Amino acid sequence: MLRPVQKTEYAGRDGLQDMQELVQRTWSPASRFHIGDLAWELNATLHRQDSWRTAVWRDAGEIVAWGWLAEPGYLLPVVDPARPELAEVVVQWFRATADGSELASSVLDTEAHLIAALEAAGFRRDEDAPFFTHHWTLLDALDEPVVPEGFALRHVRRDEVAKRAAGHRAAWSDWGPSKVTDEAFAAVMAAWPYRPELDWVVENEAGEFVATALIWLDEQSGVGLVEPVGCAPAYRRRGLARAVDLAALHALREAGGTRALVCPRGDDGYPQARALYQDIGFRPGSRTVNFVA
Repeated sequence: MLRPVQKTEYAGRDGLQDMQELVQRTWSPASRFHIGDLAWELNATLHRQDSWRTAVWRDAGEIVAWGWLAEPGYLLPVVDPARPELAEVVVQWFRATADGSELASSVLDTEAHLIAALEAAGFRRDEDAPFFTHHWTLLDALDEPVVPEGFALRHVRRDEVAKRAAGHRAAWSDWGPSKVTDEAFAAVMAAWPYRPELDWVVENEAGEFVATALIWLDEQSGVGLVEPVGCAPAYRRRGLARAVDLAALHALREAGGTRALVCPRGDDGYPQARALYQDIGFRPGSRTVNFVA
């Protein structure tokens, strides 16, 4: 007979360490999340944290499942594949807790235990929603990064929070001003497992960061997650995003990484990022699947 599990609920970012602990312990290429996903998402989006709720389940002190609810009705779940029966428990908590009239969730197509629990609870696949595709590359045959005259590649220093945040906002404000504040980027740079030597930028002659690439290394698996990469609109089509990404990948290899993962849109609504990564050498793997109820 299985032991009963203990549930702990959190608000905002308070459950981040527990969430990362389970993700790192159970990580495989079939996993939706990397520890860097959580470090980025729960820190860069501080403006949304009042609407977050997280439940974590433990068995004899070991974290075996969690559900992250972004109100009013969106669930991101992680369940230890060795404890598939807990997927149903997470989905039941979501249904009982969410305030939204429409519920949705997203999992990787390799996470059969989560797909089965969602379908058993009455969720159906939303084939029309945007989806993301995991892309992979080894680090043993990287091209050398090259930037045009007047630009320089380097990694960020810890005392450059405001400048780094400005570089991110410049690259990510095409559809309206980015909400990543200086405070939020300070939280990103203070989060585990952030390393400034894996946070690369292209700097112009005025000292502005015009292209940026951040990689999160999980030393346990040797996998580095590329999240995010961006280039200011006025500087696009000069190869700067490619160069800064390659520079960060070289740094990942020097730090002991063996593989890199990036998760661009897989549908045709935004193909540019996917094309960039495939040009560098990334190849597609599993994709996310969206469910609604």
